Amino acid sequence: MAEKYPTDHDQIRPLTIPSPIVQSTPDEESGQTLRRRSFQYLKKRRCALWCCGCCGATVVLLGVIILILAFTVFRVKDPELTLNSLTIDSLLVPGIGSLDRPLSVNATLTADISIKNPNIASLRYHNSTTEFYYGGDLVGVAYAPDGNVRARRTVRMNVTVDVLADKVLLDTNATGLALAEGSVNMSSFTDISGRVNLLGLYKRDLDILLNCSFTLGILERSVTNLNCADQVK
Repeated sequence: MAEKYPTDHDQIRPLTIPSPIVQSTPDEESGQTLRRRSFQYLKKRRCALWCCGCCGATVVLLGVIILILAFTVFRVKDPELTLNSLTIDSLLVPGIGSLDRPLSVNATLTADISIKNPNIASLRYHNSTTEFYYGGDLVGVAYAPDGNVRARRTVRMNVTVDVLADKVLLDTNATGLALAEGSVNMSSFTDISGRVNLLGLYKRDLDILLNCSFTLGILERSVTNLNCADQVK
């Protein structure tokens, strides 16, 4: 009879001895709980500090950017008001004049005025007036409608005025001087008020003034010696 050899299924397997269950004492469990809570607290604290640091840095960066823009791009610059030319449309000198009937000098002038807006926001201006003076007395007023000047643009407008210089040539000295020189020295004053609105964040009201002096040639029928100076308040 053949000898029977043991197979893998017939081999004797060692018994598995269960590991003993180690029970933690109440003190050890309390210590582990405290360590977990301490770790979680430190983790939350680091996250809070990191978030506060990021927010603080962002606020500081935005403040610096706004400050730079306020002194560069967003800084409101003064508009420029210029009297480009002053022309005579008509000039009437009906008589030489006398003591009873003084010299009559009536002229219709057209002033070419431009407003330059150097800002990145539009300029809205109201109705304006241009007053003409002779010897400190008002001899004519011109009116211009309101309007809008877009960012970094220039707007030109023409205003027409009837100058009645005969109202002030009532004494013989003024009459003789005008006849001798053939000209009348006059001045003009233009006042334009407006507002610059920067994206609704900053608004500035402006008052643009323009003072000019010129010589009205009676014989030549021309305007010479035109000098102007503007001022912004």
